[in-house]
Amino acid sequence: MAKQAVLFDLDDTLLWDERSVKEAFGAVCRYAGERTGADPEALEAAVRREARALYESYETYPFTQRIGINPFEGLWAEFREGEQEEFRKLRALAPAYRRESWIRGLRAIGVDDEALGAELAERFPAERRARPLVYDETFEVLDRLRGRYRLLLLTNGSPDLQREKLAGVPKLAPYFDHIVISGEFGEGKPAVSIFRHALSLLGVGPEDAVMVGDKLTTDILGANRTGIDSIWINRHGLERSGEIVPSYEIRSLRELPSLLERL
Repeated sequence: MAKQAVLFDLDDTLLWDERSVKEAFGAVCRYAGERTGADPEALEAAVRREARALYESYETYPFTQRIGINPFEGLWAEFREGEQEEFRKLRALAPAYRRESWIRGLRAIGVDDEALGAELAERFPAERRARPLVYDETFEVLDRLRGRYRLLLLTNGSPDLQREKLAGVPKLAPYFDHIVISGEFGEGKPAVSIFRHALSLLGVGPEDAVMVGDKLTTDILGANRTGIDSIWINRHGLERSGEIVPSYEIRSLRELPSLLERL
């Protein structure tokens, strides 16, 4: 039986979030290098390392894991929405987290300048917001699928941040019949519950849908557990290891329409 619905991941499936973050780090670290003579690449590596360690030290870390909010999103998220109390805690933590990540990153490469760290912490969100990047094929493929399948966007993250990402590319959201954000639902991928919720919104069974995403541990694992055919978009040609096996693998979204026709 032909598939009726396509569930899409957002970050690094439709939006090129990895590149947006990389370019934002590059812009901020080059500025810091001009100010201090520091190596921008060394600073980026240090800030990423310090931010992750600090993020994992907070009591909110288990919640962010469950919802699917990564440390680098915390460097620019406002956490203004979400019903859970943990979002209030994240909102309170965010300013100090951003500042300390940059201060500690600078110190790790031998630059002890708290004022500069605070300045960089404010620059990074602005640089990231200036880069709402999409893959070249995103709209081409969505145009081919719209009207033939029910489309649902299933994304992990803080509600306000994911909506801000969508607002940065205003053409994207109208393609979808439904948008499900983990921070609103209360659990993130790979929880079976959020996939079942998505199916219920679409009014289809797991056998009638496919899930398209770039992350084996969330998109593919969750779909597999729910009985949904999973399509791993592996743009970088990564070697798959472990027990998570996608139903199908593609290297570009442009391969998706013809694959769907064969299912």
